[in-house]
Amino acid sequence: MNFVEELRWRGMLHDIMPGTEELLNKGMVAGYIGFDPTADSLHVGSLAQIMTLIHFQRAGHKPFALVGGATGMVGDPSGKSAERNLLSEDVLQHNLHGIQKQLEKFLDFDCGTNSAELVNNYDWFKNYTFLNFIRDVGKHITVNYMMAKDSVKNRISGDTGMSFTEFTYQLVQGFDFYYLWKHHNCVLQMGGSDQWGNIVTGTELIRRKDGGEAFALTSQLIKKADGTKFGKTEGGNIWLDPEKTSPYKFYQFWLNTSDDDARTYIRIFTLFDQQTIEALEAEHAPAPHMRTLQKALAKDITIRTHGEVEYKKAIQSSEFLFGNTGIEFLSELSESEVLGIFEGVPNFRMSIDELKQGVNVTDLLAVSTSIFPSKGEARKMIQGGGVAINKNKVALPEDTFGITNLIGSKFLVAQKGKKNYFLIIAE
Repeated sequence: MNFVEELRWRGMLHDIMPGTEELLNKGMVAGYIGFDPTADSLHVGSLAQIMTLIHFQRAGHKPFALVGGATGMVGDPSGKSAERNLLSEDVLQHNLHGIQKQLEKFLDFDCGTNSAELVNNYDWFKNYTFLNFIRDVGKHITVNYMMAKDSVKNRISGDTGMSFTEFTYQLVQGFDFYYLWKHHNCVLQMGGSDQWGNIVTGTELIRRKDGGEAFALTSQLIKKADGTKFGKTEGGNIWLDPEKTSPYKFYQFWLNTSDDDARTYIRIFTLFDQQTIEALEAEHAPAPHMRTLQKALAKDITIRTHGEVEYKKAIQSSEFLFGNTGIEFLSELSESEVLGIFEGVPNFRMSIDELKQGVNVTDLLAVSTSIFPSKGEARKMIQGGGVAINKNKVALPEDTFGITNLIGSKFLVAQKGKKNYFLIIAE
């Protein structure tokens, strides 16, 4: 497998320093990508870089994932309009642990000579004094060189200006590259296209400080066809951590992509080969409403991120909410999983003591909760056959519900019509 060619046909390659492809074709190369530790989980925006490392390793090269324990304390100005908050050491260590666990799902850390390695730049910066840094590193890179970077020019010409802390970020990242080049024979840094300036600073530092040679490769920043930001929904980021974004919501994110985006994403975020993708596109084209591309994309990335079991639960959840599947499988889920499925669905809380005594369904829907604005409206819709509790149509306005009807001893699922769901939580 040719790494650069793989990125090319997938539409992932943005820029590559001359000589890089020739170097990669000669044999195993060590290369790295940096990950931002500002949260204890990566999000789908990080997946493009993870996929780059996966392809890099599959092509026989050695991937390093650098988690920026030190740079996270500074903040990268690239693409930012304002300075971000600096993180404490305790918070960073917690975040690093979470990110490491996620990377281990995607990269092979035990496969011989090209095993992946995780490094933390805090390890080589924690005892590096300021005076030593400006003497050993600062003298090699001119202010003119640093000022020429777009990330610096854009901030300095803006309203907020730029702190010295952020101005030095490219030196800190450049030294990361130098350190890995010197101590791990890491001759290639990769990243998103917005990182080109910082990466090239590293190659320049290696050249000026030790007369060495290093290389750079960047990938396309992921954009949606409609111009909106990739990886965000109205509810915020889509995280890889199931506690932050449920596997069901994660699956739905990919399933709900547009046809144009699905054609792009299935190349970037799956490991399907070109022939398989073209076959899926051919199957999708005559019947786009069947969402063949989206289903294949969502299945592949959900299984690789969360596992087969969680994927099956996501499918069952979809079938439950949008199909005719019964309520039974909800009793097999944890409380957080049930709440994850019904995220965005109106929730109502009521006293479990009421249910112990038994509650008339009309009161349940219009008094204990406000699913209906009045008992009269609830009664009318029940009589019209338009109300269901736990997927069973309510026959009479006088029907009674109690704790034996609760799913997992806690939940009732109400429906007005086929598509309007409500979750009742008994506490």
